Amino acid sequence: MRFLGNSEAKLDTKGRVFLPSSFRKQLQGFAGDSLVLRKDIFQDCLVIYPETVWNEQLQDLRSRLNRWNARHQMIFRQFVSDVEIITLDSNGRLLIPKRYLKLANIAQEVRFIGMDDTIEIWSKEVADQPFIAPDEFGKELESIVERVDKEG
Repeated sequence: MRFLGNSEAKLDTKGRVFLPSSFRKQLQGFAGDSLVLRKDIFQDCLVIYPETVWNEQLQDLRSRLNRWNARHQMIFRQFVSDVEIITLDSNGRLLIPKRYLKLANIAQEVRFIGMDDTIEIWSKEVADQPFIAPDEFGKELESIVERVDKEG
């Protein structure tokens, strides 16, 4: 499953928004999956995980944490307690709970961004700005690729 590209949408007064059709088509192969919504750990955006992707990431995190370490348990608890199970209605809309809209500073217009196996939801105003300046992006990407080439 690969979600690529981006699309703009508007929330209705109830906080519902249409998931872009290209992303809905990708999800059709996983019809039995629920969707998991979570505030991103690092950025002011929301992340939609197909249930299978969420379960894989959850298992990966769990395998790195020690159940018998109090700090690890607090980290895991925080990670799993900040999620919401969501479903698409028959029209392809999802309801974003108000507390999540506040967490991500989303008002009415959003941008969906495909991030490989997840989908991010950003406030349109934030997503309209470059995440990294173009010249800095090129330099960073070059540095990463060179480093990987040397290590590989």
